[in-house]
Amino acid sequence: MTSSANDYSGRYRESLALLGRAESAVPSQAQTFSKSWTQFPRGASPVFAERADGGFVWDADGHRYIDWPMALGPLLLGHNYPAVNDAVAAQLSNGAAFSLPTVAELVLAERLIDWFPYAERARFGKNGSDATSGAVRAARAVTGRDRILCCGYHGWQDWFIGTTTRGAGVPAAVSALTTPFPYNNIAALTELLETHSGAVAAIIMEPMGIVPPAPGYLEAVRDLATRHGAVLIFDECWTGFRIDLKGAFGKFGVAPDLACFGKALGNGVPISVILGRADVMDVFDEVFFSFTFGGDMLGIAAADAVLDVLEREPVLAHVDEIGSALMDGFRDLVEAHGLAENIGLSGYPGRHVMEFAGDGQDGLLLKSVLQQEGLARGVLAAGWHAPSYAHTHDDVKKTLDAYDAALGVIGDGIARNDLPQRLMGETVQAVFRKP
Repeated sequence: MTSSANDYSGRYRESLALLGRAESAVPSQAQTFSKSWTQFPRGASPVFAERADGGFVWDADGHRYIDWPMALGPLLLGHNYPAVNDAVAAQLSNGAAFSLPTVAELVLAERLIDWFPYAERARFGKNGSDATSGAVRAARAVTGRDRILCCGYHGWQDWFIGTTTRGAGVPAAVSALTTPFPYNNIAALTELLETHSGAVAAIIMEPMGIVPPAPGYLEAVRDLATRHGAVLIFDECWTGFRIDLKGAFGKFGVAPDLACFGKALGNGVPISVILGRADVMDVFDEVFFSFTFGGDMLGIAAADAVLDVLEREPVLAHVDEIGSALMDGFRDLVEAHGLAENIGLSGYPGRHVMEFAGDGQDGLLLKSVLQQEGLARGVLAAGWHAPSYAHTHDDVKKTLDAYDAALGVIGDGIARNDLPQRLMGETVQAVFRKP
């Protein structure tokens, strides 16, 4: 069995030409690392997109793909969802930015406070990083402490990114104030809180990433935060509206002091929000969380429309159905091709991630070949899926057919010991490199 990559020489000619131009204009040739050419096999994959609709995206060469990353997760309803587009268009005719607060931002704040039982106040931003960084600053202000304990990914700001391999430009003194802790390990968190007793301003965490919380884990974190006087912040930029309409609280029944939402709240229109208890949130009277486009009306209008759709349509039931079919089908294919030792799958229907091992390249060669072969058959994925309301069972079938062929190429390459020769582009790179 040979790779289909030999059949599409020149398929990405326009994308690669644009990449050449971008090398002289844009550092990293993309605005977001996770969307850049490094996340796909360069030379055997598209680099630039031109348009999208529903569950599909078209590249600069005119090829259509089933879109599974969905812009890194915001598009829970799908591209160009009519109710959201109509709300944004209507707002454009009435103005997008104002010199005073708007009635609409107050109404949305009240709606979100009603939506989440633990919320008493709301402040809006544009990106998830706005919300997480604002929440951390509020926690420091209200506690008078400096240290932050974090678990998960929380954006590009200094206080967090300095703990990763992407910390270039972050002063060591800033990085030293944030300490990561492992998920589902209450003993490790307890030890950190005791080591830094009286110094921890906040515990900020994704309440669930790919792995679900162990029974009692989030409850134990909640108890530790209370006992140590630390503000508990849930970063729900991913889980918000995707695991439950009320996020982690709705799914697990644990209330944070502050919670940060973004992504799905605007269905692709930039907006984020910090929600939480009044006694913590009211510190924003003094904390400087203020920027020109806080309360931007396009995001406000989009979010209000998204909430309307979530209230009346079976969005999460559909996403669970589509995601479950995709997960079950992929696992069956991996077993059928005898690749269970090399390829796995973790997560939940609304967000799941492939795991690769045994290729001598930390799984990146396997991932690259799978992507290459999927792309050749009209499937855009970066080793993970974020199903939307726009995706259909036909999309799942076509995706699984593409993966069936791709796994065949991989299995044959492993059997013949020539898998590296099956890759017609460059091996993908990890966003966060090994230290």
